[in-house]
Amino acid sequence: MLKGKNILLGISGGIAAYKVLDLCSRLKKKDVNLKIIMTKSATEFVSPLSFETMGRCLVYSDLFEGHHENVHHIELVKWADLMLIAPASANTIAKMANGIADNFLTSSYLACYKDVIIAPAMNTNMLKAKATQRNLKTLEDDGVKIIKPEPGLLACNTVGDGRMEEPSEIVDYLDSYFTEKDLAGKKIIVTAGPTVEPIDYVRYISNNSSGKMGYNIANEARKRGAEVVLISGPVNPFKVNDIKRIEIKTNLELKSAIEREFADSDALIMSAAPVDYSSKYVSDRKLKKTGKGLNLELIENPDIIKYFGSIKDKQTIIGFAAETDNLIENANKKLNEKNLDYIIANDLTKWGAGFDVDTNVASIISKDEIRNLDLMPKSELANKILDLLR
Repeated sequence: MLKGKNILLGISGGIAAYKVLDLCSRLKKKDVNLKIIMTKSATEFVSPLSFETMGRCLVYSDLFEGHHENVHHIELVKWADLMLIAPASANTIAKMANGIADNFLTSSYLACYKDVIIAPAMNTNMLKAKATQRNLKTLEDDGVKIIKPEPGLLACNTVGDGRMEEPSEIVDYLDSYFTEKDLAGKKIIVTAGPTVEPIDYVRYISNNSSGKMGYNIANEARKRGAEVVLISGPVNPFKVNDIKRIEIKTNLELKSAIEREFADSDALIMSAAPVDYSSKYVSDRKLKKTGKGLNLELIENPDIIKYFGSIKDKQTIIGFAAETDNLIENANKKLNEKNLDYIIANDLTKWGAGFDVDTNVASIISKDEIRNLDLMPKSELANKILDLLR
Protein backbone atom coordinates (compact mmCIF):
# COMPACT_ATOMS: atom_id res chain seq x y z
CA MET A 1 0.00 0.00 0.00
CA LEU A 2 2.97 2.33 0.45
CA LYS A 3 4.33 2.02 -3.08
CA GLY A 4 4.46 5.39 -4.82
CA LYS A 5 3.17 7.38 -1.83
CA ASN A 6 4.64 10.85 -1.14
CA ILE A 7 5.62 11.25 2.50
CA LEU A 8 6.91 14.51 3.94
CA LEU A 9 9.13 13.41 6.81
CA GLY A 10 9.87 15.88 9.60
CA ILE A 11 12.74 15.18 12.00
CA SER A 12 13.07 17.12 15.24
CA GLY A 13 15.96 17.16 17.68
CA GLY A 14 16.59 14.08 19.78
CA ILE A 15 18.84 11.05 19.98
CA ALA A 16 16.06 9.00 18.34
CA ALA A 17 16.89 10.82 15.08
CA TYR A 18 19.46 8.10 14.38
CA LYS A 19 16.65 5.51 14.21
CA VAL A 20 15.02 7.50 11.43
CA LEU A 21 17.85 6.50 9.08
CA ASP A 22 16.55 2.94 9.39
CA LEU A 23 13.01 4.23 8.88
CA CYS A 24 14.09 5.99 5.67
CA SER A 25 15.73 2.81 4.44
CA ARG A 26 12.61 0.75 5.11
CA LEU A 27 10.37 3.30 3.40
CA LYS A 28 12.58 3.45 0.31
CA LYS A 29 12.46 -0.35 0.08
CA LYS A 30 8.68 0.06 -0.08
CA ASP A 31 9.13 2.50 -3.02
CA VAL A 32 7.98 5.51 -1.00
CA ASN A 33 8.87 8.99 -2.28
CA LEU A 34 10.41 11.06 0.50
CA LYS A 35 11.13 14.72 1.14
CA ILE A 36 12.65 15.58 4.49
CA ILE A 37 12.59 18.57 6.81
CA MET A 38 15.02 18.72 9.74
CA THR A 39 15.03 21.20 12.59
CA LYS A 40 18.37 22.83 13.34
CA SER A 41 18.71 20.77 16.52
CA ALA A 42 18.03 17.56 14.56
CA THR A 43 21.06 18.32 12.37
CA GLU A 44 23.20 18.28 15.51
CA PHE A 45 22.39 14.60 16.00
CA VAL A 46 22.51 13.32 12.40
CA SER A 47 23.82 15.21 9.39
CA PRO A 48 21.44 16.18 6.56
CA LEU A 49 23.83 14.43 4.16
CA SER A 50 23.06 11.09 5.86
CA PHE A 51 19.35 11.56 5.27
CA GLU A 52 19.85 12.79 1.71
CA THR A 53 21.82 9.62 1.02
CA MET A 54 19.46 7.22 2.79
CA GLY A 55 16.26 8.87 1.61
CA ARG A 56 17.59 9.67 -1.88
CA CYS A 57 15.90 13.05 -1.64
CA LEU A 58 16.41 16.70 -0.75
CA VAL A 59 16.63 17.69 2.90
CA TYR A 60 15.29 21.09 3.99
CA SER A 61 16.31 22.83 7.18
CA ASP A 62 16.73 26.59 6.82
CA LEU A 63 13.46 28.37 6.08
CA PHE A 64 15.30 31.23 4.40
CA GLU A 65 17.96 29.30 2.50
CA GLY A 66 17.98 28.95 -1.30
CA HIS A 67 15.80 30.46 -4.00
CA HIS A 68 12.22 31.47 -3.29
CA GLU A 69 10.36 31.42 -6.56
CA ASN A 70 8.50 28.59 -4.80
CA VAL A 71 7.48 28.91 -1.17
CA HIS A 72 8.96 25.61 -0.06
CA HIS A 73 7.04 25.01 3.15
CA ILE A 74 3.81 25.47 1.18
CA GLU A 75 4.82 23.49 -1.91
CA LEU A 76 6.10 20.52 0.10
CA VAL A 77 2.73 20.17 1.79
CA LYS A 78 0.95 20.25 -1.58
CA TRP A 79 3.25 17.45 -2.83
CA ALA A 80 2.74 15.19 0.19
CA ASP A 81 0.11 12.50 0.69
CA LEU A 82 0.95 12.53 4.39
CA MET A 83 3.19 14.36 6.86
CA LEU A 84 5.09 12.22 9.36
CA ILE A 85 7.15 13.73 12.19
CA ALA A 86 9.59 11.28 13.78
CA PRO A 87 10.95 11.80 16.29
CA ALA A 88 8.62 14.48 17.59
CA SER A 89 10.36 16.18 20.50
CA ALA A 90 8.60 17.85 23.42
CA ASN A 91 9.67 21.22 22.05
CA THR A 92 8.28 20.57 18.55
CA ILE A 93 5.06 19.12 19.98
CA ALA A 94 4.62 22.27 22.12
CA LYS A 95 5.12 24.53 19.11
CA MET A 96 2.71 22.51 16.99
CA ALA A 97 0.02 22.55 19.70
CA ASN A 98 0.30 26.32 20.12
CA GLY A 99 0.63 27.34 16.48
CA ILE A 100 4.23 28.56 16.70
CA ALA A 101 5.80 28.60 13.23
CA ASP A 102 9.38 29.72 13.89
CA ASN A 103 11.22 27.07 11.84
CA PHE A 104 10.84 25.13 8.59
CA LEU A 105 9.19 22.12 10.24
CA THR A 106 6.59 23.93 12.35
CA SER A 107 5.80 26.34 9.50
CA SER A 108 5.16 23.36 7.23
CA TYR A 109 2.98 21.74 9.88
CA LEU A 110 0.90 24.89 10.28
CA ALA A 111 0.42 25.02 6.49
CA CYS A 112 -0.42 21.33 6.28
CA TYR A 113 -3.95 20.37 5.29
CA LYS A 114 -3.08 16.68 4.83
CA ASP A 115 -3.13 14.12 7.64
CA VAL A 116 -0.27 14.40 10.12
CA ILE A 117 1.21 11.53 12.14
CA ILE A 118 3.76 12.00 14.89
CA ALA A 119 6.03 9.55 16.73
CA PRO A 120 7.02 11.24 20.01
CA ALA A 121 10.37 10.53 21.68
CA MET A 122 11.69 12.12 24.86
CA ASN A 123 12.64 11.59 28.50
CA THR A 124 9.93 9.90 30.59
CA ASN A 125 9.46 12.87 32.90
CA MET A 126 9.18 15.23 29.93
CA LEU A 127 6.58 12.97 28.37
CA LYS A 128 4.55 12.74 31.57
CA ALA A 129 4.76 16.46 32.30
CA LYS A 130 1.35 18.10 32.40
CA ALA A 131 2.32 20.55 29.68
CA THR A 132 3.36 17.76 27.28
CA GLN A 133 0.25 15.72 28.00
CA ARG A 134 -1.87 18.82 27.46
CA ASN A 135 -0.09 19.52 24.16
CA LEU A 136 -0.53 15.92 22.97
CA LYS A 137 -4.24 16.10 23.82
CA THR A 138 -4.52 19.35 21.84
CA LEU A 139 -2.87 17.77 18.81
CA GLU A 140 -5.09 14.71 19.10
CA ASP A 141 -8.16 16.95 19.23
CA ASP A 142 -6.83 18.72 16.13
CA GLY A 143 -6.77 15.41 14.28
CA VAL A 144 -3.08 14.56 14.55
CA LYS A 145 -2.51 10.82 14.80
CA ILE A 146 -0.02 9.76 17.48
CA ILE A 147 2.16 6.64 17.38
CA LYS A 148 2.61 6.15 21.10
CA PRO A 149 6.17 5.87 22.42
CA GLU A 150 7.32 2.58 23.90
CA PRO A 151 8.68 1.83 27.39
CA GLY A 152 12.32 0.85 27.79
CA LEU A 153 15.80 2.07 28.63
CA LEU A 154 16.22 5.62 27.35
CA ALA A 155 19.42 7.37 26.29
CA CYS A 156 19.31 9.40 29.52
CA ASN A 157 19.61 6.10 31.45
CA THR A 158 16.00 6.35 32.59
CA VAL A 159 13.69 3.36 32.31
CA GLY A 160 10.14 4.22 31.30
CA ASP A 161 7.94 5.48 28.49
CA GLY A 162 9.50 7.74 25.87
CA ARG A 163 11.26 5.52 23.31
CA MET A 164 10.22 6.30 19.77
CA GLU A 165 8.37 3.34 18.29
CA GLU A 166 10.61 1.05 16.25
CA PRO A 167 10.96 1.86 12.53
CA SER A 168 9.43 -1.49 11.50
CA GLU A 169 6.31 -0.70 13.53
CA ILE A 170 6.08 2.82 12.11
CA VAL A 171 6.21 1.38 8.59
CA ASP A 172 3.47 -1.09 9.56
CA TYR A 173 1.39 1.81 10.92
CA LEU A 174 1.82 3.76 7.67
CA ASP A 175 0.98 0.69 5.61
CA SER A 176 -2.21 0.31 7.64
CA TYR A 177 -3.04 3.99 7.20
CA PHE A 178 -2.92 3.72 3.40
CA THR A 179 -4.78 0.38 3.24
CA GLU A 180 -8.38 0.53 2.04
CA LYS A 181 -10.73 -0.34 4.90
CA ASP A 182 -12.87 -2.69 2.83
CA LEU A 183 -13.47 -5.08 5.74
CA ALA A 184 -14.71 -2.42 8.16
CA GLY A 185 -17.71 -3.61 10.15
CA LYS A 186 -16.75 -7.28 9.93
CA LYS A 187 -15.70 -9.40 12.89
CA ILE A 188 -13.17 -12.04 11.89
CA ILE A 189 -11.88 -14.84 14.11
CA VAL A 190 -8.40 -15.99 13.13
CA THR A 191 -6.73 -19.00 14.73
CA ALA A 192 -2.97 -19.47 14.57
CA GLY A 193 -0.17 -21.77 15.65
CA PRO A 194 -0.24 -25.28 17.09
CA THR A 195 -2.12 -26.78 19.97
CA VAL A 196 -0.43 -28.95 22.57
CA GLU A 197 -1.84 -32.02 24.30
CA PRO A 198 -0.11 -33.14 27.51
CA ILE A 199 1.38 -36.58 28.11
CA ASP A 200 2.63 -35.94 31.61
CA TYR A 201 3.58 -32.97 33.78
CA VAL A 202 6.30 -31.77 31.37
CA ARG A 203 5.82 -33.55 28.02
CA TYR A 204 3.26 -33.01 25.31
CA ILE A 205 2.21 -33.81 21.74
CA SER A 206 2.31 -30.93 19.27
CA ASN A 207 3.38 -30.01 15.71
CA ASN A 208 5.64 -27.61 13.83
CA SER A 209 3.14 -24.84 13.14
CA SER A 210 4.85 -21.46 13.57
CA GLY A 211 1.70 -19.32 13.50
CA LYS A 212 3.11 -17.12 10.74
CA MET A 213 0.18 -17.62 8.38
CA GLY A 214 -2.42 -16.88 11.02
CA TYR A 215 -0.62 -13.83 12.37
CA ASN A 216 -0.22 -12.44 8.84
CA ILE A 217 -3.94 -12.91 8.23
CA ALA A 218 -4.79 -11.21 11.52
CA ASN A 219 -2.52 -8.23 10.88
CA GLU A 220 -3.72 -7.75 7.30
CA ALA A 221 -7.38 -8.02 8.38
CA ARG A 222 -6.77 -5.34 11.01
CA LYS A 223 -5.18 -3.07 8.39
CA ARG A 224 -8.28 -3.52 6.23
CA GLY A 225 -10.54 -2.32 9.02
CA ALA A 226 -11.91 -5.57 10.45
CA GLU A 227 -12.46 -6.27 14.11
CA VAL A 228 -10.06 -9.15 14.63
CA VAL A 229 -10.01 -11.80 17.34
CA LEU A 230 -6.76 -13.76 17.18
CA ILE A 231 -6.77 -17.10 19.00
CA SER A 232 -3.19 -18.31 19.22
CA GLY A 233 -1.45 -21.45 20.33
CA PRO A 234 2.09 -21.24 21.74
CA VAL A 235 4.35 -19.57 19.15
CA ASN A 236 7.42 -17.35 19.10
CA PRO A 237 6.35 -13.77 19.84
CA PHE A 238 4.74 -11.78 17.04
CA LYS A 239 3.77 -8.17 17.56
CA VAL A 240 0.13 -7.38 16.85
CA ASN A 241 -1.46 -3.96 17.25
CA ASP A 242 -5.11 -3.22 18.03
CA ILE A 243 -6.00 -6.91 17.93
CA LYS A 244 -7.73 -8.89 20.65
CA ARG A 245 -5.48 -11.89 21.26
CA ILE A 246 -6.54 -14.98 23.21
CA GLU A 247 -3.78 -17.43 24.08
CA ILE A 248 -4.64 -21.14 24.27
CA LYS A 249 -2.80 -24.44 24.52
CA THR A 250 -5.08 -27.44 24.14
CA ASN A 251 -7.72 -28.31 21.55
CA LEU A 252 -10.43 -27.91 24.16
CA GLU A 253 -9.21 -24.39 24.99
CA LEU A 254 -9.15 -23.56 21.27
CA LYS A 255 -12.73 -24.77 20.76
CA SER A 256 -13.96 -22.92 23.85
CA ALA A 257 -12.28 -19.67 22.79
CA ILE A 258 -13.84 -19.83 19.31
CA GLU A 259 -17.23 -20.67 20.82
CA ARG A 260 -17.21 -17.53 22.96
CA GLU A 261 -16.67 -15.33 19.89
CA PHE A 262 -18.48 -17.24 17.14
CA ALA A 263 -22.13 -16.16 17.41
CA ASP A 264 -21.62 -12.53 16.37
CA SER A 265 -18.69 -13.15 14.00
CA ASP A 266 -18.76 -12.86 10.22
CA ALA A 267 -15.94 -15.29 9.50
CA LEU A 268 -13.74 -17.95 11.04
CA ILE A 269 -10.35 -18.46 9.41
CA MET A 270 -8.97 -21.65 10.89
CA SER A 271 -5.24 -21.37 10.15
CA ALA A 272 -4.27 -23.00 13.44
CA ALA A 273 -3.01 -26.57 13.35
CA PRO A 274 -4.87 -28.45 16.10
CA VAL A 275 -3.29 -31.72 17.17
CA ASP A 276 -5.27 -34.67 15.80
CA TYR A 277 -4.53 -37.00 18.72
CA SER A 278 -4.13 -36.77 22.47
CA SER A 279 -2.94 -39.21 25.12
CA LYS A 280 -5.75 -41.25 26.66
CA TYR A 281 -3.98 -41.16 30.01
CA VAL A 282 -2.17 -38.04 31.27
CA SER A 283 0.15 -38.32 34.25
CA ASP A 284 0.16 -35.53 36.82
CA ARG A 285 3.83 -36.34 37.45
CA LYS A 286 6.83 -36.52 35.15
CA LEU A 287 7.11 -40.04 33.75
CA LYS A 288 10.55 -41.48 34.51
CA LYS A 289 12.57 -43.64 32.13
CA THR A 290 12.48 -47.31 33.03
CA GLY A 291 14.64 -48.76 30.27
CA LYS A 292 11.59 -50.59 28.88
CA GLY A 293 10.23 -47.88 26.58
CA LEU A 294 6.87 -46.18 26.82
CA ASN A 295 3.63 -47.11 25.10
CA LEU A 296 1.11 -44.32 24.66
CA GLU A 297 -2.52 -44.97 23.85
CA LEU A 298 -3.69 -42.11 21.65
CA ILE A 299 -7.28 -41.11 21.06
CA GLU A 300 -8.61 -38.96 18.25
CA ASN A 301 -9.47 -35.39 19.22
CA PRO A 302 -12.87 -33.91 18.35
CA ASP A 303 -12.89 -32.16 14.95
CA ILE A 304 -13.12 -28.47 15.84
CA ILE A 305 -13.69 -26.97 12.39
CA LYS A 306 -16.28 -29.63 11.53
CA TYR A 307 -18.20 -28.67 14.66
CA PHE A 308 -18.34 -25.00 13.69
CA GLY A 309 -19.15 -25.93 10.10
CA SER A 310 -22.18 -27.81 11.41
CA ILE A 311 -23.55 -24.89 13.48
CA LYS A 312 -22.65 -21.91 11.29
CA ASP A 313 -25.31 -19.42 10.33
CA LYS A 314 -24.09 -16.30 8.51
CA GLN A 315 -20.42 -17.10 9.05
CA THR A 316 -17.95 -17.80 6.27
CA ILE A 317 -15.57 -20.56 7.35
CA ILE A 318 -12.17 -20.95 5.76
CA GLY A 319 -10.04 -23.96 6.58
CA PHE A 320 -6.55 -25.11 5.71
CA ALA A 321 -5.26 -28.41 4.40
CA ALA A 322 -1.53 -29.04 4.74
CA GLU A 323 -0.76 -32.25 2.92
CA THR A 324 2.16 -34.27 1.59
CA ASP A 325 0.07 -36.52 -0.70
CA ASN A 326 -3.04 -36.17 -2.90
CA LEU A 327 -3.39 -32.47 -2.05
CA ILE A 328 -6.48 -31.50 -4.06
CA GLU A 329 -8.32 -34.76 -3.39
CA ASN A 330 -7.76 -34.53 0.37
CA ALA A 331 -8.58 -30.82 0.46
CA ASN A 332 -11.85 -31.30 -1.45
CA LYS A 333 -12.83 -34.10 0.91
CA LYS A 334 -12.21 -31.86 3.91
CA LEU A 335 -14.13 -28.98 2.29
CA ASN A 336 -17.24 -31.10 1.80
CA GLU A 337 -17.17 -33.22 4.95
CA LYS A 338 -16.70 -30.23 7.23
CA ASN A 339 -19.13 -27.89 5.44
CA LEU A 340 -16.51 -25.22 4.73
CA ASP A 341 -16.89 -22.32 2.32
CA TYR A 342 -13.25 -22.33 1.25
CA ILE A 343 -10.15 -24.33 1.96
CA ILE A 344 -6.55 -23.21 1.50
CA ALA A 345 -4.53 -26.20 0.35
CA ASN A 346 -0.75 -26.36 0.89
CA ASP A 347 1.58 -28.97 -0.51
CA LEU A 348 4.18 -29.27 2.25
CA THR A 349 6.67 -30.91 -0.11
CA LYS A 350 6.95 -27.82 -2.34
CA TRP A 351 9.85 -25.42 -1.88
CA GLY A 352 8.78 -22.25 -0.08
CA ALA A 353 5.66 -23.82 1.45
CA GLY A 354 4.95 -25.24 4.88
CA PHE A 355 5.75 -24.32 8.45
CA ASP A 356 8.10 -21.66 9.77
CA VAL A 357 8.81 -19.95 6.44
CA ASP A 358 7.69 -16.51 5.29
CA THR A 359 6.28 -17.69 1.95
CA ASN A 360 3.63 -20.15 0.86
CA VAL A 361 2.38 -21.97 -2.24
CA ALA A 362 -1.36 -22.51 -2.04
CA SER A 363 -4.54 -23.37 -3.89
CA ILE A 364 -7.82 -21.70 -2.92
CA ILE A 365 -10.60 -24.22 -3.27
CA SER A 366 -14.36 -23.71 -3.08
CA LYS A 367 -17.22 -25.95 -4.17
CA ASP A 368 -17.13 -24.25 -7.57
CA GLU A 369 -13.51 -23.42 -8.28
CA ILE A 370 -9.84 -24.25 -7.72
CA ARG A 371 -7.38 -21.34 -7.95
CA ASN A 372 -3.73 -22.34 -8.00
CA LEU A 373 -1.49 -19.55 -6.73
CA ASP A 374 2.23 -19.00 -7.25
CA LEU A 375 4.84 -18.76 -4.52
CA MET A 376 4.25 -15.55 -2.56
CA PRO A 377 4.88 -13.98 0.85
CA LYS A 378 2.41 -15.07 3.50
CA SER A 379 1.27 -11.45 3.87
CA GLU A 380 0.25 -11.43 0.20
CA LEU A 381 -1.52 -14.78 0.52
CA ALA A 382 -3.26 -13.42 3.61
CA ASN A 383 -4.81 -10.65 1.52
CA LYS A 384 -5.93 -13.07 -1.18
CA ILE A 385 -7.68 -15.08 1.52
CA LEU A 386 -9.26 -11.93 3.00
CA ASP A 387 -10.49 -10.93 -0.47
CA LEU A 388 -12.88 -13.88 -0.17
CA LEU A 389 -14.72 -12.00 2.60
CA ARG A 390 -15.40 -8.74 0.77
